[in-house]
Amino acid sequence: MMDERSKYNKSAQAFAEACNYVPGGVNSPVRAFGGVDIGPVFIAGAKGSKIYDIDGNEYIDYVGSWGPMILGHAHPKVLKAIVTASQKGTSFGAPTLAETALAKKIIAAFDSIEKVRLVSSGTEAVMTAIRLVRGYTKKDLIIKMAGCYHGHSDSLLVAAGSGLAEGAIASSGGVPDSIAKLTIIIDYNDIEAVTRAFQMYKGKIAAVLVEPVAANMGVVPPIDGYLQAMRNLCDQNDSLLIFDEVITGFRLALGGAQELFGVKADITCLGKIIGGGLPAAALGGRADIMDMLAPLGPVYQAGTLSGNPLATAAANATLDILDTRCWMLDSRRVSSYEYLESRTALLEAGLADAAKEADIAVTINRLGSIMSCFFTGKPVQNFADVQSTDIKRFKKFFARMLEQGIYLAPSAYEAMFVSLAHSKADIEKTIEAAKNSFQRIKDEK
Repeated sequence: MMDERSKYNKSAQAFAEACNYVPGGVNSPVRAFGGVDIGPVFIAGAKGSKIYDIDGNEYIDYVGSWGPMILGHAHPKVLKAIVTASQKGTSFGAPTLAETALAKKIIAAFDSIEKVRLVSSGTEAVMTAIRLVRGYTKKDLIIKMAGCYHGHSDSLLVAAGSGLAEGAIASSGGVPDSIAKLTIIIDYNDIEAVTRAFQMYKGKIAAVLVEPVAANMGVVPPIDGYLQAMRNLCDQNDSLLIFDEVITGFRLALGGAQELFGVKADITCLGKIIGGGLPAAALGGRADIMDMLAPLGPVYQAGTLSGNPLATAAANATLDILDTRCWMLDSRRVSSYEYLESRTALLEAGLADAAKEADIAVTINRLGSIMSCFFTGKPVQNFADVQSTDIKRFKKFFARMLEQGIYLAPSAYEAMFVSLAHSKADIEKTIEAAKNSFQRIKDEK
């Protein structure tokens, strides 16, 4: 059998060199593979459902650049759109028709959105949304849920305090306590905790910020009535509801989680898929709220590369493809989301059967084409549940799957993403690899 160290030799050398020039050797922390205790693989390229490292290893990719690659890598129509746009110039710092075209597509997809502001990252979208709700409501406090990640702006790099619905404490160096205390942390899926927070801070809460389907602590769907309860509480307390749909927007449906659950946000934050693989994001909502943004209103936001020609070209091409019924499934022409549902449901069932066969306790949370495999026999409904899972088993599972050419997120707190490029053969190979991995984990007891 091939020495596993030599299999990733070039990646190991590349990482060692990168560490000399880049903090931690990476430009985003999770890329360091610290959550799986092995060195990262350096990527050379990707196509469709496959990704290739600099050692020449091929993997079936379930990271998908952390969600954006819903069409698969290097989709020819998206690449053509980018190349065509680039030949006219890469950035103007001035309005273009493509920006308006993209805004119209977003507004058509989301019933809750009347106007859109394009930005360059999900972090920027949420940061702007928070400033906007504070400017609109003239209130300062934000409620967020433990385990939900909304980017790395100061007021959101926080952890729960010692008491229920207590002002948060900073979870990162460089974040002043005075800023952290403006955020109230409560458990995801806890309706009573939201109610108590509004009672404790009556008249002071500008907004509730939540992922309608949590996907940054692994996938955790909302319990029945949770989203509607938050909608009701915000209405009753003159507060706004922000849905962070950076992951779920255009992933679960054209209209995101709001389409699935029938609950409208006041402001929706979007990213990942709307960039078509390039840096792009957006926030949108009711016109009276959005018109508070400069140049119309007093809430300032700006960005040199916001709505740049390359990103908007990729975004428009991606959304046009998603909004079609051009996928063949069992001799039927189906929508993008029907196809994704079929492929991901097949993967979910196969992983569940493989774990059961090996007598490994696993809970699989899935909604549409995102899912997580938690090593526990108990339901997973909040961050505490996620933290109680067997992380050591996940690390072993990740390593065994990687050896067999399956590229999963290198963290137990992340989601798996299935793309339209994943074939039935890809799913079957992944299930077979999981069977081998679960069995090896069992045998290593």
